[in-house]
Amino acid sequence: MKFVDSAVISLRAGDGGSGVISFRREKYIPKGGPDGGNGGDGGDIIVRANQHLTTLLDFRYRRHYRAQDGGHGSGARKTGKSGKPTILFVPVGTIIRDVGAGKQLDDLTSHGQEFVAAEGGRGGRGNAEFATSTDQAPRRYEPGEEGEEREIELELKLLADVGLVGLPNAGKSTLISVISAARPKIADYPFTTLVPNLGIVRVGEGHSFVVADIPGLIEGAHLGKGLGIQFLRHIERTKVLVFLLDVTHGDVHTDYSVLVHELREFDRHLLDKPTLIALTKIDTLPDNRLHGLRKLRFGGSSVHPISAVTGQGITVLVRHMWRLISKEQTRTNRAESRRSPHLTATSKAAAASARQTGKSSS
Repeated sequence: MKFVDSAVISLRAGDGGSGVISFRREKYIPKGGPDGGNGGDGGDIIVRANQHLTTLLDFRYRRHYRAQDGGHGSGARKTGKSGKPTILFVPVGTIIRDVGAGKQLDDLTSHGQEFVAAEGGRGGRGNAEFATSTDQAPRRYEPGEEGEEREIELELKLLADVGLVGLPNAGKSTLISVISAARPKIADYPFTTLVPNLGIVRVGEGHSFVVADIPGLIEGAHLGKGLGIQFLRHIERTKVLVFLLDVTHGDVHTDYSVLVHELREFDRHLLDKPTLIALTKIDTLPDNRLHGLRKLRFGGSSVHPISAVTGQGITVLVRHMWRLISKEQTRTNRAESRRSPHLTATSKAAAASARQTGKSSS
């Protein structure tokens, strides 16, 4: 399937139905009494995240979406039927932006999370709503309101705990096929990986994490060269970065410098993430070269010589990934607690109140 990670679409919510002017037949009631019903509300357009989707491809073929209009009111105070909402399903990790205002509207990061992207128009009132003591036979009604129109941009950013970063043919696809059940296409030529691949890595009973194989970067990627920034954005959500450096490629420090430069130019905050260094394809080296690799230093990052072919060093690397993920999650949880301590206090107070209410009622 072709991978598409952004699309611009036009939305038009349903119009509200009009109220009506109607009079029932009843003795001693002026003109039978007003009984015109209200119009129904127009349908909303809702964007909902679905964990089973991986691409925004459908939105490239269809750009315009319209929700159902509300029905008109009728006699006997009957309200018109509300219009059905139109639900657009997108992958988890989709960001919604208003094209006209240029601002982010929502970020759908969990399965089932939804956002009302365009609200349906409210139904108009029928003449029964306008009856008063001084006007018992009103001939007034309201037309339904128009539904909201909006142009939005959908942008998918993969949700993964670990992002594998490296030059083309550094061994990212091979590694993800070994540590997870993912089966990416693998071949011996540049840019084999044309779409990001996600794999679930299990590290023990009840413990797992998601790793993303980001397509190979080249020098100038932040300017759009090669696969360019099309996939650099997917690194932004990851908790941990793993730099894969091919030991058969020459000077691994030069390759590392290229990768660091591209990440910094795209978003300097990416380098604030915890990182690991994986020196790949060590099965092709003699033992004396392998001993020298263990002494290499890349800042404060932990260095792991590995071979996806023989499995050497893979288990240790996965354990270090999990350790960094756990630390980063703990740090994030503590930061969130510090930012919103009043929410915790409010929650405790609400729980205590609920318990007291339960005791009183018993």
